[in-house]
Amino acid sequence: MDFIRQLQIFVTVAEMGSFTRAAESLHMARPGVTKAISELEKNVGVRLLQRTTRRTNLTGEGEALYTKATQLLRDVDVTQNLFGGSKERPSGRLRIDIPVALAKSMVIPALPGFRSLYPDISVILGVNDQPIDLIAKSVDCVLRLGQLTASSMIGRQIATIKMVVCASPEYLARKGPPRSIEALNEHLTINYFAGQKHTPLAWFFKRNQKIEEILLPSSLMANDAEAVVACALNHMGLIQVPGILVAEELHQGALVQVLEEFSGIELPLSIMYPNRQYLAPQVRTFINWVIDITDAQKGPWIR
Repeated sequence: MDFIRQLQIFVTVAEMGSFTRAAESLHMARPGVTKAISELEKNVGVRLLQRTTRRTNLTGEGEALYTKATQLLRDVDVTQNLFGGSKERPSGRLRIDIPVALAKSMVIPALPGFRSLYPDISVILGVNDQPIDLIAKSVDCVLRLGQLTASSMIGRQIATIKMVVCASPEYLARKGPPRSIEALNEHLTINYFAGQKHTPLAWFFKRNQKIEEILLPSSLMANDAEAVVACALNHMGLIQVPGILVAEELHQGALVQVLEEFSGIELPLSIMYPNRQYLAPQVRTFINWVIDITDAQKGPWIR
């Protein structure tokens, strides 16, 4: 038996004042506790405990070792849990990166529950629609919407997000709602772009059981999902965005969905994290939590 384990057993016996109670607390057989104490006394070369029929007391040397041992065991525990705490009580820094649409509508409203469950985890939340170097920025895990590109990170799909095409009632009253995909070329479209090249992202439609990818001319482009929605709310054109981002605006009538018969597109929602053999407890905890809240929110927009 290693020396640290012997010290753990010794401290338990000292605090319980009984070999029998210590064995019960440690889920060990009493002879195993007795053997561990005997080996420890042999290792340190002194008698540590005075045994009587009613009580086990520390000797003077035992009291000195007890003081040192408790401090040593605390240090061992802190060192073991330095990078994320124990599985039972995860702690430490957690850096995550989430697209605007998912942060606002899905993750941030649920974060108080996460903080309540895991108060020892310090969350650094990046809300970002732009691609970042996850390794260089030391990001622990990210949520991504859409098809994943090749990466050294592990990608795990956890749901799909339904996309919608919509505009303000004022815009539709002025321009008229599009009746076909081809009619979009006669409309003002607000496109989202990512990266340095300002290339707009394609719009996706489902027609005759096939997915169509269309690049539309931009009347305006933005690199932030909420900015795209704000432009639509200000009657500047049509947008295609995740339904969860505009669910409230659609419900209140501030935005109106169009081309519903072609808009049944669902993009994959994935969580990505480093390919590490030993995933820190706080990272694993967050991954499991995100999967749970995603499952709980599944409905018209999340499947």
